Amino acid sequence: MACVLIPVVAAGAVAVVLVLRLWIVCRSQDVTPRESLSLLVVAGSGGHTTEILRLLGSLSSAYSPRHYVIADTDKMSADKINSFELDRADRDPSTMFLQIYSAPVNKAVREHSAVMDSRYYIHRIPRSREVQQSWLSTVLTTLHSMWLSFPLIHQVKPDLVLCNGPGTCVPICIAALLLGILGIKKVIIVYVESICRVETLSLSGKILIHLSDYFIVQWPTLKEKYPRSVYLGRIV
Repeated sequence: MACVLIPVVAAGAVAVVLVLRLWIVCRSQDVTPRESLSLLVVAGSGGHTTEILRLLGSLSSAYSPRHYVIADTDKMSADKINSFELDRADRDPSTMFLQIYSAPVNKAVREHSAVMDSRYYIHRIPRSREVQQSWLSTVLTTLHSMWLSFPLIHQVKPDLVLCNGPGTCVPICIAALLLGILGIKKVIIVYVESICRVETLSLSGKILIHLSDYFIVQWPTLKEKYPRSVYLGRIV
C-alpha cells in the first residue's frame, strides 16, 4: 500500500508546486525599466499580420531585437515582415539594412536580418490548426507545435511576447509561461484582440485571457463582457 501512496503523494506535491508557480507567474507584473526590450511577435496569415505590423509601427527602436514567429505554411507573412522592416530602416537614417539569410535552427527555419542596432529574426513553427482541420487532430498538431515552441522560446528568452489572435500564439504563450514556471525567466505576455472581434473573443483570446499579463480589447462591448481586459480604443 505504501508503495502506491508514495508516487501518488509525490505526483500530487509536484502538481501543487506547478500550480503555485503558475499562479505566481500569472500574478507577477513587476516591470524593470531598461533601455531595450527583446520582443517576440506572433504573426498570423492574412489580417493578423497586417494588424500586428500596424501596431509595431508605433513602437520605438528600443524594442529590439525583434523576433517574429510565423507558421511554416505561411508564405505571405515573411514577405510582409521583410517589407515592413525595410520600410522601417528607410524611415530611420541612423539604421542601415545589411542582409537576409535563412538557416535551420532547432527544426525551425530562422530567417535573419540585421539592421545595425535594430535586428529582427523570423522563426517558423508548425501551425497549430489549419483551416477546416478536425478538432481531434488539432490536439495533436497543437502538442507538436508546443513541443517545438519551448526550445525556441528558451533559446530566444524574450522580455515580451506580443500577439493578436493567430492559433500559433497559443503554444508560444504556453511555452513563455513555462519559462517562468521553471524559474528561467519571467516573460511578459501582451495579447491584443483583433479589431474584427466586436462582441466575442476569438478562440485564442478565450484561452489566453487567463494566461496573459495584459489582455487588450478594441471595443467597449468586450470590456463589459470581460472585466479583466484593458480597453484602449482602436489601436490598429
